Amino acid sequence: MAFLGKAAQRVMACRQTLSPLCRATTRCYSSQSTHTTEKSVPYEKILKQEDGLSGPTKPLPKSADVVVIGGGSLGCQTLYHLCKLGMTNVVLLERDRLTAGTTWHTAGLLWQLRPSDTEVELLAHTRNVISSELEEETGLETGWIQNGGLFIASNKQRLDEYKRLMSLGKAYGIESYVLSPAETKDLYPLMNVKDLYGTLYVPKDGTMDPAGTCTTLSRAATARGATVIENCPVTGIQVKVDDLGVKRVKAVETAHGTIQTPCVVNCAGVWATKLGEMAGVNVPLIAMHHAYVVTERIEGIQNMPNVRDHDASVYLRLQGDALSVGGYEQNPIFWNDVSDKFAFSLFDLDWDVFMQHIDGAVNRVPALEQTGIKSTVCGPESFTADHKPLMGEAPEVRGFFLGCGFNSAGMMLGGGCGKELAHWIIHGRPEKDMYGYDIRYNTDYKYSEILGKEYTFDFPPHHDVIRDECLSCRNAVAVFDMSYFGKFYLTGPDAKKAADWLFTADVNKAPGSTVYTCMLNKRGGVESDLTVSRLEPSPAHLPLTPESNGEAYYLAIGGGVAQHNWSHIQAVLQDQGFRCTLIDHTEDMGMISIQGPKRLAQVSPDFVRSGEFTLERMGVTYKATAHLKSPFDPENKRVKGIYG
Repeated sequence: MAFLGKAAQRVMACRQTLSPLCRATTRCYSSQSTHTTEKSVPYEKILKQEDGLSGPTKPLPKSADVVVIGGGSLGCQTLYHLCKLGMTNVVLLERDRLTAGTTWHTAGLLWQLRPSDTEVELLAHTRNVISSELEEETGLETGWIQNGGLFIASNKQRLDEYKRLMSLGKAYGIESYVLSPAETKDLYPLMNVKDLYGTLYVPKDGTMDPAGTCTTLSRAATARGATVIENCPVTGIQVKVDDLGVKRVKAVETAHGTIQTPCVVNCAGVWATKLGEMAGVNVPLIAMHHAYVVTERIEGIQNMPNVRDHDASVYLRLQGDALSVGGYEQNPIFWNDVSDKFAFSLFDLDWDVFMQHIDGAVNRVPALEQTGIKSTVCGPESFTADHKPLMGEAPEVRGFFLGCGFNSAGMMLGGGCGKELAHWIIHGRPEKDMYGYDIRYNTDYKYSEILGKEYTFDFPPHHDVIRDECLSCRNAVAVFDMSYFGKFYLTGPDAKKAADWLFTADVNKAPGSTVYTCMLNKRGGVESDLTVSRLEPSPAHLPLTPESNGEAYYLAIGGGVAQHNWSHIQAVLQDQGFRCTLIDHTEDMGMISIQGPKRLAQVSPDFVRSGEFTLERMGVTYKATAHLKSPFDPENKRVKGIYG
């Protein structure tokens, strides 16, 4: 087809002329990757200064309250919002120029509707900052274009999802409409609607300009007292150990000086992993090639909305009188050897990988088949295992915050996430429910992966099995293997003080008692729910029970939140100076739960071989400590179960 034919001819002949999006002089260098890269600098000002620069654009201060590392969307948004919240002694360090890493080549799409209410709020804040707040504050335009957005539904299930998104949008005042195929054709005449069930149209979606946005953010921040230093790579993060043995950020090292600071914010994009290693922090993201192509002029495409087809994994972004066509590959190219010299650079496009987007794009807008390609844009992006960003304070080092791993959504989530991250740094926690983004929660959770494959608006595949299990539990008795729960011991001279601070209920009952309670956060809100069992002060009488001469507690916490709660409790113990030890036996112990009206009417001696059950006949909570002989425990390991 002509669409592909022209692309192939241009690629084979030479590197094609870059579009206005990325037009500039270029220079090439080789890296360890098999793909060559281009250095492409889109700002005339930078072109004039680049060769003459050998050091930072400003002198480094001796100290700062916060040092933000990375001058892309998240770094600039975080800096701006820190200043909006009253901080002035804040510094942003960028190794090259603002947006030089992954931000400069982003498509800049902003869709206001997502399945999560939190994300809808984050996107709304970004849109407000970009479309009005910055211009009112600085008098500068950010480059925001409001041309609308169109979600494609090529099956009934997708259309059902979009109807729910529209309902969610109504609750937040977001104008949106579910359109029939005919109505979609009226709105977008060049679109093929023969295979559509409908579309979701959001008139106030649009496109952001990365250069204009980041430049305006940095100017607004510096006007409030912040310092932005470009051409200043970070070479190290100093970490100290305090009197309680807690690791804390001490300083940021560069080749041009050291900045003393108690707080670092890692907004380094695909370079975030390397930055984390400098402080001994694990940053679980991976760098991939991510691409789009810019077409030549298409008659009649002007003023059309941006298009997202989730089933075809393709998007069509309006770019003047042309389209940018991109998507998310099922077989992406990984960038394993991330280069520190990669700035305003691109990879050669691998057409074998990118071709999967072409059929979907041409099917949706047939005019593309006869349209040539003006340029290709293939740059690095960072992705995470659960497709959620990494935010919050790292559990390994206090004062080391993350704002990275945005899965190619750093521009549209940047405003909302920058605000939440700034609030997190200043007040110890975000304003919104950022649990899914919290680095303390970001683990390889297999159950979530399995569950995700069965998401549906209809009955799930195992509905009948689940029904039978529920009825058995309601009418008879059921035994649940809950060994995935977190199992912690809290001991030490200040264990009681810590328990009184952490838990809403009075857990200081008779030894052996179990209390269901909520756990408080630093601002007095609820962090989670759990059960707390008070242990009898005595030498360790079980293999995994710690020796305690004073107060000691056993905590049973839901498996999905165990790591998050562990980090929270540790932070409280450290910040409050409690002399306590928190011991994690999650992987060493199992847990069973026996539930139903006929529960424990008979306990087989073959099942309980040692230990004892503590029961309440009319109650709902049971405590069991026993060796098990069951299919769940082939190695006859000790199992301690709490919950009823």
